[in-house]
Amino acid sequence: MTDARAPERVLIVGASLAGLRAAEALRKRGYAGTITLVGDEPHKPYDRPPLSKQVLSREWDAEKVFFRRQEGYESLGLTLMLGQRARSLDVGARTVTLEDPQAPVLEYDALLIATGARPRKLRGTAGLSGVFTLRTLDDALAIGAALAQHPRVAVIGAGFIGLEVAASCRKLGLQVTVVEALPAPLVAILGDAVGAAIARMHLDHGVTLRTGVTVSRIEGQGRVERVVLSDGSSFEADLAVVGIGVTPATAWLESSGVALADGVVCDHTCATNVPGVYALGDVARFHNTLFDEPMRVEHWSNAVEHAQLVAATLVGAPAPAAQPPYFWSDQHDVKLQFVGRVAAGDHAEVAQGTLEQRSYVVAYGRQGRLRGVLASNAPKQLIRGRKLLAERASFDAALSALREAQAVGPVVAPL
Repeated sequence: MTDARAPERVLIVGASLAGLRAAEALRKRGYAGTITLVGDEPHKPYDRPPLSKQVLSREWDAEKVFFRRQEGYESLGLTLMLGQRARSLDVGARTVTLEDPQAPVLEYDALLIATGARPRKLRGTAGLSGVFTLRTLDDALAIGAALAQHPRVAVIGAGFIGLEVAASCRKLGLQVTVVEALPAPLVAILGDAVGAAIARMHLDHGVTLRTGVTVSRIEGQGRVERVVLSDGSSFEADLAVVGIGVTPATAWLESSGVALADGVVCDHTCATNVPGVYALGDVARFHNTLFDEPMRVEHWSNAVEHAQLVAATLVGAPAPAAQPPYFWSDQHDVKLQFVGRVAAGDHAEVAQGTLEQRSYVVAYGRQGRLRGVLASNAPKQLIRGRKLLAERASFDAALSALREAQAVGPVVAPL
């Protein structure tokens, strides 16, 4: 049952995974007050991970990514306001004003900020046709339509989105060149050895990699024709997908008094410095008590966990335990799964398998403690790694436990 102190009016700004799951969690916990869900896109909430994979490769049509059919929203008892972008927040009056001057000013007792993030643009490409970012369903549909013309594809940035786009394009038989400023893909997250292994995987699948260089400019008469790199070289392309990171969508909060620092600053319960205001999902810089540090996590599972946490807080229920960040990425014939929180300089050691065979487990440690586990085509070991992290296992104990698990291949030396 809902706690008597629960807010009467919950306003969720952001019709995202985090926003929808928060509404669902509130209803499941017996919350009977009003819930208004505001989204800046015209679409109802949908699943983003398939956009760079199944939607882009045309395995799925658009309808398959939506979380609920219409009747599902009726059972939640939501007021849905789609195609509406938030303009400002007045924390004193507890109101949110929308950009549409015809829209009503929205009042709340509890405000949940789930506005996510916006992709960074590549400078100098404004007005040039064929340059895309991939964040929304409309982005994926536009890129998919362009890919049907069999273009030569440039992918700018070898992060997870860029690599998934490259893999999807190769699945369609397209020529793909990936440009990455670092020496290898994902080295800032997973380390040099794993980054080199991921590079080899993409090369083996026909992707051209240009690493250690940046894009100086994209040239063309009104549309993409070639990409010029910082080393003076260039290559021909008909389409460019830019994946150089995202920026938290917080511009509408800048004069509100809500603390901002690469996201909305909040505590371990997702509560901000303003009473009654919470942040969840990609936009939230929250304090993770398991690692005892602030972090902003741009992954699916984090949005779901935040939704459960905020819902529990609002109805006065016990808060779920802090979880280690988790993400997965499907690239070619490999499923990469990672759990934990690592940084440059962390010790990395292969616990099972070999990087060459693409079925392996890597443990990451710092100051004697396990900090992360990477599993490539080894989902059972990933589950074990998550348990070890939740138990705050030492690195040596975790490495031993991972090596004793059902093997995926021979144990090899430290990275």
